[in-house]
Amino acid sequence: MKKLLIFGITLLMVATVGGVLIGKPTVVSTHAVFGEFAEIVGGDLIELVSIIPSGFCPAHYDLRPSDVAAVSRATMILYSGFEPWMESLLDAVGGTAIVVQLEGPWSTPDAASGKVDAIAAALSELLPENADTFVVNATTYKEALASLATSLKAQAAALNVESIPVISMAWQEDFVAWLGFNIVATYGMPENLSLKDLVDLAHVGTESAAALVIDNLQSGVNFGAKLAREIGALHVVLSNFPGAMPGTATVLDLFERNAEALFSAIEPLL
Repeated sequence: MKKLLIFGITLLMVATVGGVLIGKPTVVSTHAVFGEFAEIVGGDLIELVSIIPSGFCPAHYDLRPSDVAAVSRATMILYSGFEPWMESLLDAVGGTAIVVQLEGPWSTPDAASGKVDAIAAALSELLPENADTFVVNATTYKEALASLATSLKAQAAALNVESIPVISMAWQEDFVAWLGFNIVATYGMPENLSLKDLVDLAHVGTESAAALVIDNLQSGVNFGAKLAREIGALHVVLSNFPGAMPGTATVLDLFERNAEALFSAIEPLL
C-alpha cells in the first residue's frame, strides 16, 4: 500500500447487494484540491462533494449542517489531516464511509501527482471493476502535470531564480523551493507570530537582501505585507487552493498563476 494512502480505515459497511455497490458512490473531499483530483480520476463513476470553499483556511472553517449531512452519507471521505474538526465530525456522524487520509503537501506538480495516484488506488479498491479506467484517467492528468512542470522549471531557470533570496510563508515553501528560489527564512501562521518574530525575520531579510516576501492567501496576508514593508521587499500572495484567485479554476491553473506571480515580481529586478 502506498505510504500516502492511509486507510485509517473505517472500512465500515457500504450499501451493497452481493458485494456490489448500489448506485454511484458518494466521495466527500474536505477541500477543493482532493475534490478536483477525485473528479478527474473518478469521472462520472462517482458523485463528488467538496466541503471547504477555496478561499477559507481549513483550520478556521466552520462546518455547516450540509457538510455534516454530506459526511454522514458518504461512501468515501478524502482528507489531509490538518482539518482540526475531522476526528470529532467522524465520531459524531458515525456512518459507513471508507476514510482515506492523504497526508503531506500537494503544492507542486510532483506532489500533486502522488496524491492523484493515491486517490486512483483508493477508488480502485472501492470499485475494482473500474480500476483500469481510474488508472487511465490518473495517467492522463499526470502527463498534464508533468508537461506544466517542465515548462515552469524552464522559465525559472531562464530567470535564474536560485539567485533571488526570498522569505516564504511555510505553506508556500514547497512550491517556492521546487521552482528553485533561495529561501532565506520561513514563517508560520500569522496568528501565532509575535512582534519579536517580525523583528527577527526583518533582520534576516535585511541581512540577506530578500527581494520577495511570499505569502499564502488562506492564512492571511497582513503579517507578510508588514514584513515586506519593513525590509523594502515586494509582497507576493499565492494560493494553496484553486478558485480562490482569478484565473485559477483548476490546480493546473493554480500552479501556473502562482509561478507567474513570482516570475512577474522578479523580472524588474533582473
